[in-house]
Amino acid sequence: MTRLTMALRRYPHTEPLLDGALKVPGCDLDFPGIEPIHRAFAPMVRELRYDVSELAIVTLLQAVEAGVPVAALPVVLHGNFHHRSISVWGGESRLRPEDLRGRRVGVRAYSQTTGLWVRGVLSDTYGVRAQDVTWVTTEGSHVDAAPEPSNVERTSRRLVDALRDEDLAAVVMGARSADHVDGLVPLIADWKAQQDGFLANHGWVPVNHLAVVRKDLLESDPDLVRGVYQALCAGIDVARPSEPTGSTRELVVQHGAGETLLATLRTAIRYAREQGLIKSDLDAADLFADFHRYVGKP
Repeated sequence: MTRLTMALRRYPHTEPLLDGALKVPGCDLDFPGIEPIHRAFAPMVRELRYDVSELAIVTLLQAVEAGVPVAALPVVLHGNFHHRSISVWGGESRLRPEDLRGRRVGVRAYSQTTGLWVRGVLSDTYGVRAQDVTWVTTEGSHVDAAPEPSNVERTSRRLVDALRDEDLAAVVMGARSADHVDGLVPLIADWKAQQDGFLANHGWVPVNHLAVVRKDLLESDPDLVRGVYQALCAGIDVARPSEPTGSTRELVVQHGAGETLLATLRTAIRYAREQGLIKSDLDAADLFADFHRYVGKP
């Protein structure tokens, strides 16, 4: 019996696999308890520590450019809108998105995928380019030697503390985390309307995490990887309600390399190039070329 290690966060669509209700034929699965899941990303791309792993989009793009032997599976595990993912202190003098030019903004890592989408919104909607801001970070990239623009700085301070002391103008963080900090408000005051407009214009929700597999495993045992893929797909199908509710999770969590996913990834690739995260003009469909070569069309 083959044993695989899979680094996955617990979601409604991964629970059946994590809890054993769904099986991969001929395979025993180990699930290291990694929380938050982004702590699995560096070990995956630096050491290939796991056979299968959740992986952030920017980390995947940088890993592909660096020649890291991982292959993407067309399985979206996590995504969200990010119009609410950049916060400032409230009050009468609160900043507008246009006011960020020439200022300092905190983000955990410049390569964080939430930051990619936030910067994309600022650029496409408000004309504030990534290069117009100094990005203050507490971590580097998960991928060794990944590019980091000259307008990125590192700090040892907590970003919220730096914001409170007015060393930063804003911070990029998930809405759930921001909600636990008194006084923080979304930079984009009409974020809900902007989010709805984004969905209407684009037809998709930004993707944050895909599933990936070690390339040597894909090449040596494609049937096993096919079983992993099918189990991940089954988990998504089981978790999908019989009557659609229109929730963000329903809109973004998906399987198969369809046009919606490819359109999302094309935008992510454009943002990554514009923001200096990658240099190559990657093709979204090529991210799944190894999967299609060894497993076949989903």
